[in-house]
Amino acid sequence: MSFLRDEPLDLSRLIVSVSAPERGAVACFVGTVRDHHEGKSVIRLEYSAYRPMAEVECDRIVAEARSRWDADVALEHRTGVLEIGEAAVAIAAAAPHRGAAFAACRYVIEEVKRRVPIWKREHYADGTIGWVEPSQARRPPVGQTAGDASLGPVDSTSQDDWAV
Repeated sequence: MSFLRDEPLDLSRLIVSVSAPERGAVACFVGTVRDHHEGKSVIRLEYSAYRPMAEVECDRIVAEARSRWDADVALEHRTGVLEIGEAAVAIAAAAPHRGAAFAACRYVIEEVKRRVPIWKREHYADGTIGWVEPSQARRPPVGQTAGDASLGPVDSTSQDDWAV
């Protein structure tokens, strides 16, 4: 399965791919392109990736989540030019119970942001263009924060930094 896509993402297809009678919970995450970043008006952005490595790392992350939470997980990330409001990343995680589904979904997005070689270039309304520094958007690995490690980071003070 390819995790990187040049065309719009389809969350409903991801949900169908992980759903099963024994899985009573499906948790989803969709990260969309927002119209601002650090006080600047964003008009569109571009994602690029080192595809061979990104595909391998996405596969590892999904396998880790499946194993850790006995969940099925589907992940897709866009590449190319995206307009405001378009989905940049989509994740569906299904498990027997909601806690595992939420935890697996959260783990996948946090690890994708931290480990996968995908870069974001923003186009601003003032005509400038800027690369988003990957370290600014990265979160610590799930399980290395205070609180319940099985639920992922609980630092609500920096949620704005989680944008994709």
